[in-house]
Amino acid sequence: MLDKPIGGYFELELPPNGPGAYPGSLKFQSARAAFCALLQVGRPSRVWVPRYICDAMLSPLKVTGIDFSFYALEDDFSIDTNLQLGADEWLLYVNYFGACSYQQQRILQRFNPAQVVFDHAQAFFAPPLDCLATIYSPRKFFGLPDGGLMFTRLPLTQPSIVDEDSLQRSAHLLKRLAGTPESGYNEYQSAEATLEGVEPKGMSILTGRLFSSIDYALVKEKRNKNFQFLHNELADLNTLTFDIESIDGPLCYPMLPAAPVPHSDLAKQRIFVARYWPDVITRTAPDSRERLLTERLLPLCCDQRYEESDLLRMINAIKREL
Repeated sequence: MLDKPIGGYFELELPPNGPGAYPGSLKFQSARAAFCALLQVGRPSRVWVPRYICDAMLSPLKVTGIDFSFYALEDDFSIDTNLQLGADEWLLYVNYFGACSYQQQRILQRFNPAQVVFDHAQAFFAPPLDCLATIYSPRKFFGLPDGGLMFTRLPLTQPSIVDEDSLQRSAHLLKRLAGTPESGYNEYQSAEATLEGVEPKGMSILTGRLFSSIDYALVKEKRNKNFQFLHNELADLNTLTFDIESIDGPLCYPMLPAAPVPHSDLAKQRIFVARYWPDVITRTAPDSRERLLTERLLPLCCDQRYEESDLLRMINAIKREL
């Protein structure tokens, strides 16, 4: 053990080191790496995954050689009523946008919880449930270079090898802080590419330190307030409905307008809206619910960076398109 250094140049100044969120969780370099670790130990015969999902969560299945099949979603994001699980099969379900807590409770009533894995990449503030595993991706909610968390019933241990690539994934975070999102976009894409490897490693020291400096209560409060503001202004134009009382710290405000709104038109106004997920088009029929979500859904930012004036600019831009 090296002695603590005294003197020399300063490190990045951060708030005091706190306990971080979800003490007791296993900490990995990414959510997909956490899923890979789960698969390596659990070795199910098959995993059922939604067609509406990012390909990143399919790569651990391919790497571990575990069979998987797709299931369809109903209009309310619940699972196809015809799906049945075999004795050695698992079910993976995504808490979409942090707005599907009710659907999760129904899943646990319908299926054996010991066969259910919940993907909370979009639901950081939804607590882990009594199931096989709950997996988180905190960088979807905060300015972190990487990181993934997992709670599980399986006898997993923290990886002994710690990820050391976080510094190389941080340039876009600093560029956006000091400049513009456009200036760091290439570095952002490069950072995302480095996370394609799914061999489990422990969360890096840098990410762990950043993770422990976040004011989680403040972030959740701001997200709830912004979600409610967007809903008040856009609900009449949104074909999706929500149980507002169950939403707590959502990823975004998911809007599905009756007519498409070109992402490119919004981008010209420096309103950058993600598309969830282009990969889905290759495995869905043109008239499917999943294809409609991929092509038309607008996951509108409601996060802690924005004030009502920012949201109003986005709202007005969308209303002009419609």
